[in-house]
Amino acid sequence: MSDIARKTFELNNDVQSVDPTAAIFQYPREEEKALEDDAPWSKDPHYFHTVKISAVALIKMVTHARSGGAYEIMGVMYGRVKDGVFWIMDAAALPVQGTETRVNAGNEAMEYMVSFQESSREAGKGELLRGWYHSHPGYGCWLSGIDVNTQLNQQKFNDPYLAVVIDPNRTVSAGKVEIGAFRTYPEGYKPPSSGTSQYQSIPMEKIEDFGVHADAYYPLKVEIYKTKLDEQLLDLLWNKYWVATLSSSLLTSNREYSTSQVKDLNAKLQVASSNLSSSTSNLKLKSAPAGQASAKGKGNIKDYAGVEEEDTALAKVAKDSSRIATEAQNGMISQLLKDKLFNTPFQAPLDPTTARATVQGRQ
Repeated sequence: MSDIARKTFELNNDVQSVDPTAAIFQYPREEEKALEDDAPWSKDPHYFHTVKISAVALIKMVTHARSGGAYEIMGVMYGRVKDGVFWIMDAAALPVQGTETRVNAGNEAMEYMVSFQESSREAGKGELLRGWYHSHPGYGCWLSGIDVNTQLNQQKFNDPYLAVVIDPNRTVSAGKVEIGAFRTYPEGYKPPSSGTSQYQSIPMEKIEDFGVHADAYYPLKVEIYKTKLDEQLLDLLWNKYWVATLSSSLLTSNREYSTSQVKDLNAKLQVASSNLSSSTSNLKLKSAPAGQASAKGKGNIKDYAGVEEEDTALAKVAKDSSRIATEAQNGMISQLLKDKLFNTPFQAPLDPTTARATVQGRQ
């Protein structure tokens, strides 16, 4: 059952196998140092476009995030950079006590980072500090004002540097890791229009913070990978992750999160209902992508690529309610399956063929 669950986890998170002899794993430090000296990311704010995270580092980060419960946690990531891609190969938790809304690294955490780096170097690991991760329990993957300032400072003094955010509550509810990776823009930089962005469910009390800083950073594409050399370590980490998942109930472990989601949905419904009478149209002009402006878009005249439909407040509430209902349904199904598997006695012993067919869902 553990093997099936792991395969499902890898399928849900699109984990790709990478050859351990690939060039990135033979990447000489001198070549990476030359790239750091050239610093192409200082000339092009969009130089980095993708982050590839090892399955080992991912499970470490998710397990750490879940251990924090309602409080934010923080850790650091180690890896390499090449051709506009961050390769995250390991992660380490920091001894930081966060709150429900923020987390910062103090002197103790900084000392721990230095000690960890020295120990890694002595152990023969050549990966360098390449970013930090923290959790947003129940309110999605994005950067708050404090996160933007933290990442901006790191990019000034420790670039190349990456910020990763994990939502452990939505990860538990959805079964897929809710994760986002971000880089901030330089101060004073005005990013090009990003066009239509994917809808994110943000709690009412966080919407203002989200909106104010939404143009201060951009997301990177997140990909998960594993190598054959990771298998043994992945097995050990998975056993811990699987036991924690199997022994917990989505309905009880996420009780506070589910309650807060329903309360937030109620608040959004009230706002949406009050705006129904004043709402006239949900159409808006679509900005032309960067570099594709027509001759008409010269000077101070802004160029547009047509008209697009914008989600109304009520449509966004409908999406949120559908997601909440689906998460609750998944929790009930999971609990019923566990009850059937572990609490229902068999009237007669099963033969191996029937037992295998039952586990595989063919019985």
